[in-house]
Amino acid sequence: MGFTSWRGTVGVIKPTLRPGSLEEFIRLLPEGIGVVPLFLNARKGTTEEFASVLETTEAKIRELAEAGVDLIHPEGAPPNFMVYGYKGECEIVDRLQQEHGIPVVTGGMTHIESMQAMGMQRIVGVTYFRGDNGEVNDVVTSYFSDAGFDVMAMEGIDVPFDQVGQISEGQFYAHAKAAFLRHKGADGIYIFGSGWRVLGSIETLEQDLGVPVIHPVPARVWAIQQRLHVRQPRTGYGRLLAEMPLLPA
Repeated sequence: MGFTSWRGTVGVIKPTLRPGSLEEFIRLLPEGIGVVPLFLNARKGTTEEFASVLETTEAKIRELAEAGVDLIHPEGAPPNFMVYGYKGECEIVDRLQQEHGIPVVTGGMTHIESMQAMGMQRIVGVTYFRGDNGEVNDVVTSYFSDAGFDVMAMEGIDVPFDQVGQISEGQFYAHAKAAFLRHKGADGIYIFGSGWRVLGSIETLEQDLGVPVIHPVPARVWAIQQRLHVRQPRTGYGRLLAEMPLLPA
């Protein structure tokens, strides 16, 4: 299949059927970058479910490669690769890139690169996993620790997995701010998950707390621009997109 997007085409694999983040992602991308979305159907948000979808994800990666996209981005953090650990993810991605001859960048990789680009080392994470799904936070903490970050906390907010989009920006802001203030010495906030609709809180948190804030959607937009050799800053969504730092070596 021949694509006519003049700046390149990215194939994305969404972990759920939940609307919101795909629309945000497309709106934030520069004009001229095409998007081909495919979907998984994670519903429970458990580590067991996330670990079970690798075969399906690989089939969708193969489908996108055969379609001729320029870059493949399996989204989500625990889904697909993070449950295999930082080193395990690197091995899987290397194998897939050799197999298909197309760059592959996971959600976790875009988060690591974004935090490195903003000079973050000691991080406080905020998530929407708690209670029955609280072990997801342990997986995320281990993943970033193995990648070289000092994870001071990974604090979840108590909400059903399929209702995270109903959290207001005010609720999210209060949760993130309180988590950050509980852990003195953190140099940045990591927002885990694309399910909440809180893009408008990024800049407010950065202004109030004086540290960078990494959200998966801007991180995705930034990392894809870097790989397609595009550099179009966007204000209003945090320092990462406003400053467009280079991809770490």
